[in-house]
Amino acid sequence: MKIAHNFNAGPCVLPKEAINNAIEALKDFNGTGMSVIEVSHRSKEWGAVMDECRALWKELLHIPDNYHVLFLGGGASLQFLYVAMNLLENKAGYLETGVWAKKALKEAKGLGNAVAIASSADKTYSYIPKGYTIPTDLDYFHITTNNTIYGTEIHEDMDSPVTLVADMSSDIMSRPVDITKYGLIYGGAQKNVGPAGVVFVIVKEDILGKVSRYIPTMLDYRTHIEGGSMFNTPPVFSIYVMTQTLKWLKEFGGVEKMYKRNQEKAAMLYNEIDRNPLFVGTAAKEDRSLMNVCFVMAPGYENLQDEFMDFAKGKGMVGIKGHRSVGGFRASLYNACPVESVQALIDCMQEFEKKHSK
Repeated sequence: MKIAHNFNAGPCVLPKEAINNAIEALKDFNGTGMSVIEVSHRSKEWGAVMDECRALWKELLHIPDNYHVLFLGGGASLQFLYVAMNLLENKAGYLETGVWAKKALKEAKGLGNAVAIASSADKTYSYIPKGYTIPTDLDYFHITTNNTIYGTEIHEDMDSPVTLVADMSSDIMSRPVDITKYGLIYGGAQKNVGPAGVVFVIVKEDILGKVSRYIPTMLDYRTHIEGGSMFNTPPVFSIYVMTQTLKWLKEFGGVEKMYKRNQEKAAMLYNEIDRNPLFVGTAAKEDRSLMNVCFVMAPGYENLQDEFMDFAKGKGMVGIKGHRSVGGFRASLYNACPVESVQALIDCMQEFEKKHSK
């Protein structure tokens, strides 16, 4: 079997245990004689999966009882609209730290008064804005905690005088989170907790039902709370794989232990980027993401970009090409990315250095 060191930004690397369990469930789901993609979502067997998945979320992130955990379709991009539809009455504030934050702001502007409180667009989103003040007249303040394209991350849970909403698509479950500091957290599963096709939403019960607008049934969080995330047919296979992924994380030792490993993996690769004369990181050092390591060829070596890409592919590196909007390279070090793959990339960079150092 071909060896691939998977650094894709999403869909991303998943635990082999989760994949193998999913394969078995595709053939026979819990002894039902049916595949997991055939079984009724109203069956007791499927209900048990939903209950287990929800319980794992609450256990791993220590989610209080006054928060609901939802599993929805539509991707995080649809949540940009959900958030504004459910929470925006008078004014909303956004921290503009990248493409996805900008898109979230655009959707909110389509429904009402939404503004960027601070932005890092002036330096191509290479840092997290600081020194700004969150106005107290906002309905909510929206942040994107990790920026996959630019490799920046908000590393700590901030204090906010208004309801804090966070898109945590690409760093959820990678570090401990104080859920009580947030009114709502959402994200696509395909970065850290499962395959594409399902969105997680963690929402505090008392922030809902306060807008005067009509909310379409399918865009109302209360609809899905009341329906147990099964108002309509849920993305069953994606939820099943998510459940297996969270079981793997729990068996590993939970989020706290995973956070330490993620810090170690990121430090390994950033140390090599800083040491190797052929490469340079693109994000401000204090804001470097643990999940998405972005770098380019150093000045004087720009002409080697394509050669390094081909060289790395030949060594089994997959998905290290930077986003098309910024170029360069990006290695996504999500939870299931093994330390061995990070070391393999480092070895590849060092071997390439020996070929080209001046």
